[in-house]
This record gives sequence, structure tokens and C-alpha cells, in this order.
Amino acid sequence: QVQLVESGGGLVQAGGSLRLSCAVSGSIFRINAMGWHRQAPGKERELVAALTSGGKANYADSVKGRFTISRDIVKNTLYLQMNSLKPGDTAVYYCNAELTPYGMGPRDYWGQGTQVTVSS
Repeated sequence: QVQLVESGGGLVQAGGSLRLSCAVSGSIFRINAMGWHRQAPGKERELVAALTSGGKANYADSVKGRFTISRDIVKNTLYLQMNSLKPGDTAVYYCNAELTPYGMGPRDYWGQGTQVTVSS
């Protein structure tokens, strides 16, 4: 089975940094795109950052200049470096990937989420 497992969340004071990781496992033919979403209580899930298969990065306006998305191809791991964190960044962060598993068509997969809490 294809699995995405996030880690690295936690509690941090405003202005601090966290590095989220998303490990992808399974019989995967191709990773088409990967990204991070987040969801705060009472709000819809929103895209934070994404990487296309060509390496192009896109960011939400609220995190531009503070967050950096990257991928380790050998380890099949996605990262989100979060600097200058604000209380508004508090949310559950989810790893997302569009994958093409062996023997299947492309589809979206989601991790279980990791909590990020930023205190004032």
C-alpha cells in the first residue's frame, strides 16, 4: 500500500522554526506532484506549498518568503522548512501527493497530518 507519513510538528514560539517531513512508501511508478496543505479549526483546508514533477515550487501568499518546500528524490521524502512562524500558522499540516502506483492510474494520497502550534 502507498503511505504518506508526516512528522516534525510541535509547539513553537512565534518567530521560531520547524521542519516537517513526509515519507512516501509503497510501489510507486511515478510521483507527479507533491505538496503541503493545512487546516485550522473552523477553516477549510488550504494549499501551503507544492512541487511539480519538474521542480517548480508554488506557495500561498501568506507563507511566501518564510516557508520552503523541497524533496529528496532518493529518500522519497518531502520537506517543508517553516521559518518566522506566526500564530496564524497554527494548523494541522497534511502531506499530499499525486502518485501513479504500479498497475494503477494516477490518484491523490494524503498523510495523517501533523499538528503545528505557534504561541505568541
